[in-house]
Amino acid sequence: MNHWFDTLTLWLESNPHWLGLTLLIMACVECLAIVGLLIPGTVVLFSLGVLAGSGALELWQTLLLGYVGGLLGDLASYGLGRRYHQGIRNLAPLRKHPGWLNGAERYFERYGVASLLVGRFIGPLRPMLPLVAGMLDMPFMRFLLVSMLAAAGWSVAYLLPGWATGAALRLPLPDGFWSEAGAVIGAVALMLVLVIHSSLRELRWATLLAAGLSGALLLALLLSASHLQALDQGLLALVQEQRAPAMDSLALLITGMGDFNTQLAAGVLLTLLLVVARRFQAALYVCSCMLLTALANGALKQLFARARPDVLLQPLDTFSLPSGHSSAAFACFLALGVLAGRGAPARTRLTWLLLASLPALAIALSRVYLGVHWPTDIIAGALLAGMVCALSLAWLQRRAPMQPLSARVWWLILPATLALLGAVSVWALPQAIQQYRY
Repeated sequence: MNHWFDTLTLWLESNPHWLGLTLLIMACVECLAIVGLLIPGTVVLFSLGVLAGSGALELWQTLLLGYVGGLLGDLASYGLGRRYHQGIRNLAPLRKHPGWLNGAERYFERYGVASLLVGRFIGPLRPMLPLVAGMLDMPFMRFLLVSMLAAAGWSVAYLLPGWATGAALRLPLPDGFWSEAGAVIGAVALMLVLVIHSSLRELRWATLLAAGLSGALLLALLLSASHLQALDQGLLALVQEQRAPAMDSLALLITGMGDFNTQLAAGVLLTLLLVVARRFQAALYVCSCMLLTALANGALKQLFARARPDVLLQPLDTFSLPSGHSSAAFACFLALGVLAGRGAPARTRLTWLLLASLPALAIALSRVYLGVHWPTDIIAGALLAGMVCALSLAWLQRRAPMQPLSARVWWLILPATLALLGAVSVWALPQAIQQYRY
């Protein structure tokens, strides 16, 4: 397998015009039932992303090809399950490895529609869940809508890191960029490894560890921000190179969901709906996460008084560190991710947090794209929100675990919150277009 992929990579470097088709096919294969279990999809897609970022494909092309390929793989797997139902068990690979199908089937029966969202980011489940959905006659339109949403997050999570790496290798970057990038990436990676390890082992102090590590890394980043100029300037230049009118409109729409007024309205609505549903502990958790994050963010901005990048025609006159949009978005979506994972195994809880982080990450990245924040600003915002969410959870669970929300409560709060975020963002778009001219 390694020799085959090395040969393919060398061939694509000499024939970059075939990279788009190859990326589409490999994204499809990675999500295809049975076949997706046999290839190292994460490594393959990262490598193809690096080649794309080296100049062969633009970012939007890379993400779109990955999205379409992944969606086609889902649809093909669903069609196989719908066509053959239980007869699919007679296929030679599944006769030899029945656990592949049985594990996905148990997961689907336990979590239903949510399994297609969460399982998308769990390697052994990703290619098998659409097959199981077809076997069990999940309505096609429901499957399609969920898969379209899941494939979008999957494409970003699996292809953006590789593309960014390839683009960074291609551009002339400031001296010290790679050492600073290595230090920040290494510190964040170490924090995530320790938090994930402690969570998977179900250690009682895992939540406090997450809060402590987030806080320590946030403090280190705040104190060393002035020494990370090469990283900030290099990444900002890389992102600004991808500016395009169509992408600008999308970025403005996304960034609108992180505006203070939008997040305030979302927080109030979420809290009130949870109170109406008599889930007072969950309401207190959401309120404390969002309110404390906002207060801490405002205080830190005034304390460090960092100037924003000089990209807009009329730069914003507020300070930039930490990013308010980033901290507010991560506080909101991480709180929802924590609530979604209550009562589930550790792996599922972590996957819900990953899934919840994707829309928050999109809002945070839109700030760098629009040129109103340095990359370290949004990292600091995410760390601040993570620290506050973990501390709030540890405090609320000091006597007893927080109880999971029922499906009825989720159908009450989630559509209303997402609709509010979208509606306010669209309503504010014309004003944002004038404000973020560059």
